[in-house]
Amino acid sequence: MLIPTTRAAAVSAAAAGALLAWPGRSWWAFAVVNAVLVGAVVVDAVLASSPAVLHVERELAETVRLGDTTTGSAEVAWLIDNPTDRTVRATISDALWPSLGATRRTFRTVVEGGTRRRITARLHPQRRGRFPLERVTVRVTGPLGLVARQASRSVPGAIKVMPAYTSRDAVRRRLRIPRVPDVGVRAVRVSGGGTEFDQLRDYREGDEFRRIDWASTARLQRPIVKQFRTERNQTVVMLLDNGRVMAGTVNGVPRVEHAMDAALGLADAAAFVGDRIGMVAFDRQVRAIVPATNARNHLGRLSEAMYLLEPDLGESAYLAAFSAAAARFRRRSLYVVFTDLTEATVEQTVRPALAVLVRRHVVVVASVRDPVIAAWARQPGGTGDGAGPEWASDAYRQAAAVAAIDARERVAARLRSAGALVIDAEPGHLAVRLVDTYLELKASGRL
Repeated sequence: MLIPTTRAAAVSAAAAGALLAWPGRSWWAFAVVNAVLVGAVVVDAVLASSPAVLHVERELAETVRLGDTTTGSAEVAWLIDNPTDRTVRATISDALWPSLGATRRTFRTVVEGGTRRRITARLHPQRRGRFPLERVTVRVTGPLGLVARQASRSVPGAIKVMPAYTSRDAVRRRLRIPRVPDVGVRAVRVSGGGTEFDQLRDYREGDEFRRIDWASTARLQRPIVKQFRTERNQTVVMLLDNGRVMAGTVNGVPRVEHAMDAALGLADAAAFVGDRIGMVAFDRQVRAIVPATNARNHLGRLSEAMYLLEPDLGESAYLAAFSAAAARFRRRSLYVVFTDLTEATVEQTVRPALAVLVRRHVVVVASVRDPVIAAWARQPGGTGDGAGPEWASDAYRQAAAVAAIDARERVAARLRSAGALVIDAEPGHLAVRLVDTYLELKASGRL
């Protein structure tokens, strides 16, 4: 395919202007000028190298995590190889998906004969999923710059964008060993809680009195406590609701995305402690099952199971999903249900279905709370001087926000009465709250 360049258009416009300004009216001058232009274009097209002489390869990681642009994995590179002895001026255009957020998809380069150029771009993905890559277009400009030869070729590839794990640093600070002094974040020791006896040691400030070994204390004439080892190889099962209630957005992100972040944080903590982690993702049907294991690639396995999930706008089948999970994971486990505290849904489907789990297992219901609604309930609007809302709409908005918060609290209370623990936290805090609850359950021996 031959493509005229902007230089050819500029030369044609200049020639037309010169002909208009010429005082005479000669068709011979018009024919000569056009013949020269056409001849120049033909010569340029003949001298231009074929796009086929350039070998183009694309380098990119197989997977990249949503929101993680700090590592080299969030980069795409093009390798342009010119095996000929001629210098080639080319424009390369890659049909990257717009939602990958590449800093550039088209670039110009000059590749000298017998050399290779490497051009890179950063990726800033905007959503999860699998993105197949196929066509790359090469446009080679002639030596006169009047015409370009263009061709497209197949450069197959694909990239998987995994769920965001924005709470990684906060979660891993919770797991720091040993405890770091003068740090405002509580670090959790692997030993010191649980039910398996580890060793005797001297009493330290903050130890529980029920841990004191009185016989050893009397014999050694100083306080001695029993230290217990946290039990390992226990099972944590995550039940990820992918239905209608999880499609709503909080801070511009669907609730299911916040749940995935918390699920990855819990999996990170469980693997660190030595427990087995599994997952069941469901909506109207079970979409994915990850067997419980403590393998090193746990985060990768969970991400693979979640990255293609899109919220289903139908009602989730909680009873069927809970029953399937209980049948598959028979050992006493910690079940974490990621859903929303919607009053109608919880009363009609979630709470009755919990009876399948709470009889034998420890159940935690985790949900993300909308901070905007909390702000509306605290600040009615208006002038801000405490005199009340300035407009009637502000008063209605505050009343609706207060009612929504009261409804969530009622739902949480009913779930607790049904035997479940409830975590209702704002975005950015759900993963940390969930990890703290998990570690406290292990330390108390409830698992």
